[in-house]
Amino acid sequence: MKLKVVLEPSEEGGYTVYVPALPGCISEGETKEEALKNIREAIELYLEPLEDDRLEHPYAEVAEIAL
Repeated sequence: MKLKVVLEPSEEGGYTVYVPALPGCISEGETKEEALKNIREAIELYLEPLEDDRLEHPYAEVAEIAL
Protein backbone atom coordinates (compact mmCIF):
# COMPACT_ATOMS: atom_id res chain seq x y z
CA MET A 1 0.00 0.00 0.00
CA LYS A 2 1.26 3.45 -0.86
CA LEU A 3 0.10 6.55 0.96
CA LYS A 4 1.13 10.14 0.45
CA VAL A 5 2.40 11.96 3.54
CA VAL A 6 3.01 15.65 4.15
CA LEU A 7 6.27 16.51 5.88
CA GLU A 8 6.53 20.03 7.34
CA PRO A 9 9.29 21.71 9.34
CA SER A 10 8.12 22.50 12.89
CA GLU A 11 8.59 25.96 14.39
CA GLU A 12 10.24 24.34 17.43
CA GLY A 13 12.61 22.34 15.21
CA GLY A 14 12.26 18.90 13.73
CA TYR A 15 9.41 17.83 11.47
CA THR A 16 5.72 17.11 11.66
CA VAL A 17 4.30 14.56 9.25
CA TYR A 18 0.70 13.56 8.55
CA VAL A 19 -1.32 11.40 6.17
CA PRO A 20 -4.13 13.34 4.45
CA ALA A 21 -5.95 10.09 3.59
CA LEU A 22 -6.00 9.00 7.26
CA PRO A 23 -7.56 11.76 9.39
CA GLY A 24 -5.75 12.19 12.68
CA CYS A 25 -2.74 10.11 11.63
CA ILE A 26 0.14 12.41 12.57
CA SER A 27 3.64 12.07 13.96
CA GLU A 28 6.89 13.97 14.28
CA GLY A 29 10.64 13.54 14.49
CA GLU A 30 13.85 15.48 14.96
CA THR A 31 14.98 14.62 11.41
CA LYS A 32 13.11 13.84 8.18
CA GLU A 33 14.22 10.23 8.46
CA GLU A 34 12.98 9.91 12.04
CA ALA A 35 9.67 11.59 11.18
CA LEU A 36 9.12 9.19 8.25
CA LYS A 37 10.00 6.20 10.44
CA ASN A 38 7.55 7.40 13.09
CA ILE A 39 4.72 7.97 10.60
CA ARG A 40 5.14 4.43 9.27
CA GLU A 41 4.56 3.16 12.80
CA ALA A 42 1.60 5.52 13.24
CA ILE A 43 0.06 4.26 9.98
CA GLU A 44 0.43 0.64 11.11
CA LEU A 45 -1.28 1.45 14.41
CA TYR A 46 -4.00 3.43 12.64
CA LEU A 47 -4.77 0.55 10.28
CA GLU A 48 -4.54 -2.20 12.92
CA PRO A 49 -8.27 -2.04 13.84
CA LEU A 50 -9.10 -2.51 10.15
CA GLU A 51 -7.13 -5.76 10.14
CA ASP A 52 -8.95 -6.86 13.30
CA ASP A 53 -12.29 -6.20 11.57
CA ARG A 54 -11.17 -8.31 8.64
CA LEU A 55 -10.42 -11.22 10.95
CA GLU A 56 -13.98 -11.01 12.29
CA HIS A 57 -15.29 -11.25 8.72
CA PRO A 58 -13.28 -14.10 7.17
CA TYR A 59 -14.88 -13.73 3.74
CA ALA A 60 -14.00 -10.05 3.45
CA GLU A 61 -11.38 -9.06 0.91
CA VAL A 62 -9.04 -6.13 0.71
CA ALA A 63 -8.61 -4.63 -2.72
CA GLU A 64 -6.37 -1.85 -3.96
CA ILE A 65 -7.67 0.59 -6.54
CA ALA A 66 -5.97 3.36 -8.47
CA LEU A 67 -7.63 6.73 -8.88
